[in-house]
Parts: sequence; C-alpha cells; structure tokens
Amino acid sequence: GPRREAEVRYLDIRQSLLRDPPEGEENLILLDGRHEFPFSFQLPQEPLVTSFTGKYGSIQYYVKAVLERPAVPDQSVQTELQIISHIDVSSPALLTPVLRSQEKMVGCWFFTSGPVSLSAKIERKGYCNGEAIPIYAEIENCSSRLIVPKAAIFQTQTYLASGKTKTFRQMVANVRGNHIASGSTDTWNGKTLKIPPVSPSILDCCIIRVEYSLAVYIHIPGAKKLMIEMPLVIGTIPCIGFSSRNSSITSQFSMDMSWLALTMPEHPEAPPNYADVVSEEEFSRHVPAYPPPIDCEEQLCCPVFAYIQEFRFQPPPLYSEIDPHPSDVEEVQPVSFML
Repeated sequence: GPRREAEVRYLDIRQSLLRDPPEGEENLILLDGRHEFPFSFQLPQEPLVTSFTGKYGSIQYYVKAVLERPAVPDQSVQTELQIISHIDVSSPALLTPVLRSQEKMVGCWFFTSGPVSLSAKIERKGYCNGEAIPIYAEIENCSSRLIVPKAAIFQTQTYLASGKTKTFRQMVANVRGNHIASGSTDTWNGKTLKIPPVSPSILDCCIIRVEYSLAVYIHIPGAKKLMIEMPLVIGTIPCIGFSSRNSSITSQFSMDMSWLALTMPEHPEAPPNYADVVSEEEFSRHVPAYPPPIDCEEQLCCPVFAYIQEFRFQPPPLYSEIDPHPSDVEEVQPVSFML
C-alpha cells in the first residue's frame, strides 16, 4: 500500500558553542589542534515519551552538533540520547486486580462433546521488568478431548499516520501447564510468568502506542483455542506494596528478628525448666547442684550488657536409645559467654 508518515517533535533546543568573532572580523578562526566546547541543557518539565524502536516506527532523541564553515559544506555529527518516562506501578489504577472468565462449547451442531470453562485472575495490573506475575486460574474440561492450558505476554505496537492505523503484535514470554484429561479440572495457584526485558508501556504518544496484555488460553485439538486477555502496564518504578502473602511473611520475619532490638532485661532469666519436656527420671539424671551466684560487679571485667547468665540446667542430652556413657551423676561445669 501507499507509504504513510507522521512525525511529532517534542523538543528543539539550540545553542551556539563558539564565542563571537573579534571586532572587525566576520568569522572566528581556530588554530590547529584539539578544541573542546562543553555544553548542557535542561529538559522540559512536561514528561517526554520513552525512547522506543519498533517494527514500523521509532521514538528517538539525539544531540546534533553542526560546524558551519564558510565556502564549504557544513559538517555535523549526532549521538542518540535515551529518554525514559517513568511509570509508577504503585498508582491506585494499576494496583486493582483483574479477573476474566469464559466458556466454550467444543464440537459443532449436534455433535458437541461438552464445554470447556476458564477463569483467570492476576493480583494487579502494573508490573516492571524482571518481575514474576503470579497467575490464578481454574480450568474445567467437560469435553471429550485432551486440552492444554497456556499463558503468554503479548506486546502490541500501534502506529497512527494520516488517519490510518497499523498494528504489530508479538509474544514476549509464555508458560505452559499440564495436560487436562476429559472430565478433569486443574487449578493454577500462583503459577508464575516472568517478564523479560521489554520497553515500558507507551500510552501518551499520539502516533505510536506500545501496550501489553496477559493472555491465558487453552489449546483444544480440532477447535479454536479458548482465550481470555487481561491488560498489563509495564512500568519503571516497582510497586512498594506487598500482597497479603508477602505481608504475612514480612510480619513473621520481623517477629522472629525482634531480638535485634538488643533490649536486655534488668535481671536475666534462667533457661526453661527441662522438667516440662522430659520425664522425671531423665530430668533427675541431668539436674546438677545449683552453682553459687556470680557477683557481676566484682568478677566481671567487661560491661554488664555483654554478660549472659549461666545456665541453671544443662542442655538436654542428644537423643539416643542407649546411652553409650552411662553414669549416675554427670559432671557439670558452669557455662558463661563473653561477647
């Protein structure tokens, strides 16, 4: 078909790097050798579209230097400048879960073999490169055929020029589930699909759009596949929130690590009484005479907060059916730790 073009210029900043020529001279003469002219410029405050190179178009920024010389053609060089427009996936619109469901009757006319139903859900709409998307799905196979569930991430590039639209769609990642026999069901409890390095979503350009979707579909032999698609937004700023599962793990971890607060009691408590967990006979064999208390202020030459009180009871013996070293009374020596 005919070639259609469209162009949008987001910024055009020009600077003159050479100083004005001396009075009475039209041009500035540079002596032989290397000359450097440092420069800088401020990008506009309004957000720019992310750099992108696609199938039928691109979004490029570059810095171009032009050397104007009298009586000879201009000489120019340019280098590309990468711009990233940040997308925060923690925004409320991208934290909402997405749920889709669909059912398909397998067969034709009067020779139907039964329906195949599919429902899928993702916890939020926004993700970043490198993240793994947990997929929750339920598949029910009431047909007479062996089906295979799959999931994939698709990138859709849309180009708009002269009132016409051209689309290019490609798969960037996929995962496959187990076969599901006739009359069986299968459940995905957070089956993960990792996002590969791809360009962030581009949603604010009038001539190029880059969108993503997560498709969960079922391959049915001899019939069209059953597919549901859920929109995705690939951002640049990761989500700082946690899901309910991560929150419970985090709270449990913080509880287990509470000893890091280094809050020592005024009077250290003795270890637990092992009589609560062993028999009286076993307990009597391992109870030593209680050693005299130690005066911390007189005998310790280190700070009190670095001292751990002696164990009142020796730790329980290692488990064994037969004691290899039987004895009526075991020798017990006080144990202390110095940090």
